[in-house]
Amino acid sequence: MGSSFSSLNNDTNGSAIGPSLGDIPESCVACVILHLTPPEICNLARLNRAFRGAASSDSVWEKKLPLNYRDLLHLLPPERYQSLSKKDIFALLSRPVSFDDGNKEVWIDRMTGLVCMAISARGMAITGIEDRRYWNWIATEESRFHVVAYLQQIWWFEVDGVVRFNLPPGKYCLSFRIHLGRFSKRLGRRVCHFEHTHGWELKPVRFSLSTSDGQEASCEYYLADKEGEQTSGEHKGGGGGLWRDYKVGEFVVGCSEPSTEVRWSMKQIDCTHSKGGICVDSVFIIPMDVKQRKKRKAAVK
Repeated sequence: MGSSFSSLNNDTNGSAIGPSLGDIPESCVACVILHLTPPEICNLARLNRAFRGAASSDSVWEKKLPLNYRDLLHLLPPERYQSLSKKDIFALLSRPVSFDDGNKEVWIDRMTGLVCMAISARGMAITGIEDRRYWNWIATEESRFHVVAYLQQIWWFEVDGVVRFNLPPGKYCLSFRIHLGRFSKRLGRRVCHFEHTHGWELKPVRFSLSTSDGQEASCEYYLADKEGEQTSGEHKGGGGGLWRDYKVGEFVVGCSEPSTEVRWSMKQIDCTHSKGGICVDSVFIIPMDVKQRKKRKAAVK
């Protein structure tokens, strides 16, 4: 089979013995690779000149970019993209593009070309965040924003956020990234501290989202079980202190214009008890297709 493929792609002793891949018109190759994922297109570009030319074509990569990719480009200085091909624009936008003073990021998924977004804790309204008796900012490489909000203790716990953006049509999932306990490094090892972690087993935390076109979703989670352990099954005494995504809900964008405003909140405002010992990292808005693909990939591992 290997020799057969070789004969299709190459000459033998300088003379052709039959049709080869190089004989396929570039326009036909472009029609075929339109149905492939961006990584597959890049792999095929190594075959020969026809595939390499088609795999670099603006007409191919225009189809792989989201409909609103120009909105993403406008978040960047013009000199960074004005002379780029559509392939290079795809590569540029597949890396995080910051906006709102670096508190929000948007990027396109490399497999699907769908738009994803993340919002830092610094880009949200957190009750009591300015009072160091309650909250502290912790610098860390475990966050894509390099900082998380750490709660020591508070009675009224509330985190709210909002974003308005021209999201492409599709179905999206919004989730919070949270960590019970405070983490640090000691002698090169990651260590978690739970001295402030309490109260999350007494009452659930309520999560909610709403959109400018009237969609709503809400749910409740106990962040710890009755023994004060994480509900994810990771315990304080053995291997606990992992990041966990809490899904708030889903919403549908029917049209990019007008832009969609999304609001969300996470709160536990029962003042009969205090709660503390939690890190709030960020909120993610991810297309459901991307979310499900990553979930399937994690299940295989």
